[in-house]
Formats: sequence, C-alpha cells, structure tokens
Amino acid sequence: MTTPYFLRTPHSLWERACSRWDQRGLSDVPSRPNREQARSHIGSLCAVALAVSLAGCAGLPDQRLANEALKRGDTALAAQNYQQLADLGYSEAQVGLADLQVDSRDPAQIKKAEATYRAAASVSPRAQARLGRLLVAKPGATEAEHHEAEALLKKASANGEGNTLIPLAMLYLQYPHSFPNVNAQQQISQWRTEGKPEAGLAQVLLYRTQGTYDQHLDDVENICKAALNTTDICYVELATVYQKRGQPEQQAELIKQMQAGHSRGVVSAQRVDSVARVLGDASLGKTDEKTAQSLLEGIAPGYPASWVSLAQLLYDFPELGDVDTMMKYLDNGRAADQPRAELLLGKLYFEGKMVPADAKVAEEHFKKAVGREVAADYYLGQIYRRGYLGKVYPQKALDHLLTAARNGQNSADFAIAQLFSQGKGTRPDPVNAYVFSQLAKAQDTPQANELAQTIEAQLPPERLAEAQRLLKQEQAIRSTVSPDTLELHALQEEDGEESL
Repeated sequence: MTTPYFLRTPHSLWERACSRWDQRGLSDVPSRPNREQARSHIGSLCAVALAVSLAGCAGLPDQRLANEALKRGDTALAAQNYQQLADLGYSEAQVGLADLQVDSRDPAQIKKAEATYRAAASVSPRAQARLGRLLVAKPGATEAEHHEAEALLKKASANGEGNTLIPLAMLYLQYPHSFPNVNAQQQISQWRTEGKPEAGLAQVLLYRTQGTYDQHLDDVENICKAALNTTDICYVELATVYQKRGQPEQQAELIKQMQAGHSRGVVSAQRVDSVARVLGDASLGKTDEKTAQSLLEGIAPGYPASWVSLAQLLYDFPELGDVDTMMKYLDNGRAADQPRAELLLGKLYFEGKMVPADAKVAEEHFKKAVGREVAADYYLGQIYRRGYLGKVYPQKALDHLLTAARNGQNSADFAIAQLFSQGKGTRPDPVNAYVFSQLAKAQDTPQANELAQTIEAQLPPERLAEAQRLLKQEQAIRSTVSPDTLELHALQEEDGEESL
C-alpha cells in the first residue's frame, strides 16, 4: 500500500508539529467551544498521522540517523538512509547523498553527484551551492558550465547560503577567459568593502593562486585572526604563517586554541589533520613533527584519513617509528578505503624504503589508487617506462604519464620527454620530445631546463613549426583541466548537515 505523500515524513516531525499546534492554541477560532472542537479534530488528525507514520511506514529511513551515522564515519549506513529518503524526494537527503558521492573521489560517483544535486537544485539553495562548487572543480567543464556555476553560486548566496564567494573567486581566477569583464581582485575588494564574511578568505586564495602569499603574510594573519571563530580553515592559514615566519610560540598557542575548539566540537578533525600536515611540511619552515604526530594520533580513530597522514609523517621522519608502526597506520587507512594509503604503500615498494623494493607489489597498490590519486598514474607510468617489470611498456607508460600530467603532476611531463627522447623500448620522437620538454620547464629545475635545451637544439628546423603547433594544442587541453592546486575539498561545505 502506497503511503500518502503528506505522510511520507519521519514520525518525529509529526510529533513536533502536533506539539506546536497544541501549545500554540487556535487563536483565530472565534469561540472557545469551536476552538475545543477544532483542537479535537487536529488531535485526531495528528493521532492518525502518527499511527500511519509509525505503523504504515515502519522502517522509514531517518535523515537524523543518516547524519549521526556520517559523523561516526559509518558512510554505508548514511548512504543507505540518504538514498531511501532521496528516492522519496527529500532535497536535503539528495544533497547528503551527493556529498557522499563527491567524497568518494570516484569519477563515476562524482558524475552521479552532479545529477543528484541537479535533482534538488530547483528547490534547495544548498543544492544550488553544492552544484555550483562542483562545476567550478569539474575537469574539462565547458564555458557554459562556468557561467552556470556563477549563476548558481550567486543565487545560493542571495538565498543565504555560505561558502559561495570562495568558489566564485576560484572561478574568476581559474577561468579568466570565461569572464573577461570580471577583475578578480576588484571583485574581492568590493566584497571586503561590503563586509561579506568570506571576502577575506577569497583574498587569501588570490594570494595563493597568484604566488604572492609570502609577500602578504601580515594581511593573511589579520584576515584569519578576525575569521578564526567562524572559519576553522583559518587555523591552517595561521599555522602556515607562523611556520613561514619561524614563530613557534604563536604556533603553539594557536594549536592549544585549536585543540580546545576540537574538544568542543567547533573545529573539525579535518582541520586538525591539515594543521598537523603543515607542522610536518619542511617546505614551510622548521618542522614540529612530534606535535604533528600527537595531533594525528588523537584524531585518527575517529577520522581515518589521519592514519594515512601519520604514515606520511613517518615516511618523512623515519625516527618517529619503525616499519611495523608504518604498516599498522597504512593497514588502518586501507581498511577505511583511503586511496592515499594505497598510494603511499605503493611508493614504499617502488622506492624500497623501509621494505624491500618490489615493482610488482608497487604496481598492485598504485592500480588501487588510480582515478582517486593523481600520483598513482605517475608512478605506474614510471614503472612501465623504466622497465621495472622486466621490459618497457611504452604505450602504457605514455597513457598513465599523460593522464598524470594533464591532472597537474608537473614531473610527469619531464618523464614523457625522457620517454620520447631516449627511445627506450620505442622509437625516438623528437617532435613530441620537444612538446613535453617545453611543458616540463614549468618545474624550473636544472634537469628539466637542460633537457629542453638539448632537445630543442637537436630538433630539425623543418619540424619546429609542427612541434610548436602541437605544444599549443596540448596547452589548450591543459587549460580546460582544473589544476591540482585547487583541491576539491576547498569547495566542500563547512557547516555540516542539517537534520530534517
């Protein structure tokens, strides 16, 4: 028997609604006898509704249950409840389901997420914001999709949704050719003048994107100190500023504040993980790897991604633990289906670090991370290019290296240039060697620059025009792919899920 649509609601909602009707009274009913009669009718209706919702809809999924399961890390139960509620037409459940699909980082699931967000976008500002952010991060998005993303984000912002200005700023910075009349800095300055809460973080994003972050550390600090109580990503920015400046006292105080916020539930485990990774990043200044390890061990049981962050920390600082500890961290990460765990385990066997080198085992782990970790394609390409499995597989090497290069792995271009110039396992191709050696110059390393100069000098003049044409063609392809620096998690929601 099909339940009437107006009763397709978790019974807790009927309880709350009936309670409100009963408490509020019926002031618009003209006389007390009539009011009492009306109250009786409503009471009967509520009783019927509650009975049907409890008996006729036994086992009906509950979004609150889904949200709580998600907080516990039980994504399977959350997805089950979201899916059933989404099938009934609940827009917030559709959004929750699509969020899980995005979090999987599986391209097929992300494609489903786009369709799921679209199904809810006509009635849900949250879905509009989510869809807009997804389109900003979508590799190969068309110009029409760029403009659709802009419209969705503006509409969601007008409807009170947060986390819309930063993706808008990303859109303008990443695709200036789609918005020739928009000056990103002027737009951000206008948002800041208007006092919009996200405007400061949009400014920080601009500094990062334009490579001027280090020249504006004071402004980043001022922006993030002001926003710290409302935007926990500012803990990451402030930790970065203090590490770059070499200010351990300020950093230690910041970490205490962050830990207190995490214990109160106002700072997410993801942010704690990100700050720990800053502390272990030698490119930002003097590291504090012991504090990083302590932070990660505190959150890893409830936030499985931190098991992999712990393993990476041990990879970078072997004095923090032995190979058994490393494997325990990675096993925990793999058990939680963390692709970074497969990637790092593959690297260990690829490099022979802490374990005996084994290209076949490395290949198996890298294959499990393909499609979810860009570097997996890079390492597979190197295995096939270098003949680590007994012989060179040039086409497989090219396929994986090109995928990695087009998804922002700069070192992959250098490897492709080597493949075409050395002719190991295949015939040398000076034209393609020129194309990828020129692209590899973006690394700005002595090896890349030297290889580019050598290949250019060896290229016959009559083939230079063809090589330059192919270079422009490849650059055009790259311009339609989201650079890896604009990670998808930067576009995800910060405020959690709302219950029905």
